[in-house]
Order: sequence, then C-alpha cells, then structure tokens
Amino acid sequence: MTRTSGPVRPASALMALGQSLWLDYIHRELMASGELRRLIERDGIRGVTSNPTIFEQAIAGSTAYDTAIAALAREGKDARAILEALTVEDVTAACDAFAPIYEMTQNGDGFVSLEVAPDLAHDTAATIAEAKRLWAAVNRPNLMIKVPGTPEGLPSITALLAEGINVNVTLLFAVEMYQRVIEAYFAGLEQRLAAGRPVEGVRSVASFFVSRVDAEVDPQLERRIAAATGADERARLEELLGTAAVDNAVVAYQAYEAAFSAPRFRALMAKGAAVQRPLWASTSTKNPRYPDTMYVDRLIGPDTVNTVPPATLRAFQDHGRPVRTIDTDVPGARRRLAALAALGISLESATDRLQTDGVAKFAKSFTSLLAAIEAKRAAAR
Repeated sequence: MTRTSGPVRPASALMALGQSLWLDYIHRELMASGELRRLIERDGIRGVTSNPTIFEQAIAGSTAYDTAIAALAREGKDARAILEALTVEDVTAACDAFAPIYEMTQNGDGFVSLEVAPDLAHDTAATIAEAKRLWAAVNRPNLMIKVPGTPEGLPSITALLAEGINVNVTLLFAVEMYQRVIEAYFAGLEQRLAAGRPVEGVRSVASFFVSRVDAEVDPQLERRIAAATGADERARLEELLGTAAVDNAVVAYQAYEAAFSAPRFRALMAKGAAVQRPLWASTSTKNPRYPDTMYVDRLIGPDTVNTVPPATLRAFQDHGRPVRTIDTDVPGARRRLAALAALGISLESATDRLQTDGVAKFAKSFTSLLAAIEAKRAAAR
C-alpha cells in the first residue's frame, strides 16, 4: 500500500466530502497529555464516542484512575457512583476540548458521547431519568447521550429530544429499526415545537454498526462455500463475502436520504431543525483478510460521521482513500443483499441477534468494570 502524500491528510479531506471523523476512544491521559488536542488540530478529529467497553479498558486496564478511585472511595461512594464520577469528569474534559469545533461549526460538530448504563436498555423510564442526570452532570451543550436503539429505547429518544437533549442512538443494525429511529427523531422535534421550544440547537446521530454484520454473515457463507459442489457456485458465494455490512449501511443511507428529503422533515427544517446524521460505528476491520480501512473507505458521503478506534485512524491517515463512495453502487448493494436472502441467509435474523448480543456485551463490560472498581475501592479503603 502506498502512503498518502500531500499537505491534506485523508481524515481532514473527509470534511470537504461532508463526513466527520470521530474518535471511538477515551482515556483521561488522552486529554492530560495533550494528545486529544493534537488529534483535533493535526488529524481533523471532530468528536469522540465512548461506551462501557471503552471505559472498561481505560479504567480497569490501567492505573491512571486509581488515585481518583481512592479519593472517591474515601468519600464513601459505591462503585456505581465512582464510575459515574470518573466518566463524567473525562467526558466533560473532552467536551471542553471540542468546544472550539462546536462553536466554529455553529453547533454542527464537536460532540462527545456518553452512554446510559446498558442494564437500562429495556427500561424506558430509567433510561430517561439517567440520561437527564448525566446531561445535567456534564452540563455542556456539545454532549450527546447515547441511548440504545431498542424498542424500549425509542420513546426515550423522543422524550429526550423533546427536552432539548442531544441523543446518539446506538446499537443499530437493521434498516427497519433505523427507520423507526428516524420517526422517533421527528416526533421528538415535533413535540418540542408544539411546546413552543426552539429546535435549532438540538442534534442527534444514529449509530449504525457495520463490521459486526460481516462477522455474523460471513460464517454462514463460508459453510455454504465448503459445501459447494461446483466452481461456479463457489465463485458466486465467494463474491458475497465481506459485502453484507457495507451494503446494509448503503441501504440505510438511502433510507436516510428518503426521510430527510420528504415534506415532513422539510417542515421541521423550516423551523431550524438539523438532520440526524447517520454514524458508522464498529468500523475497525475484524477479518484480517479484508483491508484495514474498508469500513471507512466504502462509506464516505455527505451528512455522515465515521467513528474509528485509534488503530483504524492511523491506518486511514496512512493509506485511506477520501472519495465519495456511499452511493456509487446502490443497485449492486441491493442485488447482493437479495442474493443473500435467496440463499436463506436472513439479514433480519442476523441484525436481531447482533442487537441482542450488543446490549449483552456492553452489559457484561459494565458489570466487569463495576467489579474492577469495587476491587480498587476496597483496596483503597
């Protein structure tokens, strides 16, 4: 692979194409060392996302938080209260680092996302209550509260947006659920306007998880390839490997364009509403046979966000290809998804499993993190 040359780095070039690159990583040393500031100024990073797994790696996987944990333990805080204090402090610092981007883009970018506890994913009222508490605790306009895109999360999304709270809808895999999320976004803005409140400053993204779809679909294809009886059949099956995730996102973007160009949103836009940008999440490449930037290179388009872990950021800066790709082969995407369905590979079943597993994985990380904090808390006391 050749190294990108020239004065404009690929991540910065994405901005000209309408896409923002956010960092899917947070650690307090990132802020304290000045590295986050360098990523903003040098690499064009426009925001940060976090989740329970990221915080587990940061807090349980290092000693950087031990002094703070000990101090909070001496105040009598339990593990859950300590975790909230640590995450609020980190996210607040990150919000302050991105404040110039937020102001420069007139509330359009520079956001930092903080997720409600994953054990609340199926509890609407508790999600709303925790989201409001976190919003007040951070007290920064460029905060986004992450709410899982579960059926129980949909009314939470509407209620929070009606309150003027920015929402990052996370753990989306299915286009159908994404369309319901768009409906929840419209409803939240409409409720806010009906209450006589402005919508100009309210922002939201819909986080569509990408690479995990290939991780779910590819093994089903590989079993059929192993059982194939002819070279032609094997070749047709092999052509579908590593395509489901991007094609699913491409179709989701078509749903976005249809919804946000329709009369319902045009009426909201006339009142000052902004689009709810699709955000491509889980964009690190899980399969070593695939290019390490494929889930960035193939999903570039206007009004989108791609959130990447540090390794994927470095790879894209080194050899990424910043050209518009999100809608260059929509018929091909639909044809390949139809071919999967004809083989009996249900994308709906796969995405349902992925959302259930995604909630469970974040809940497991959350539980593990609380246990690690409790151990550090006990040692400190």
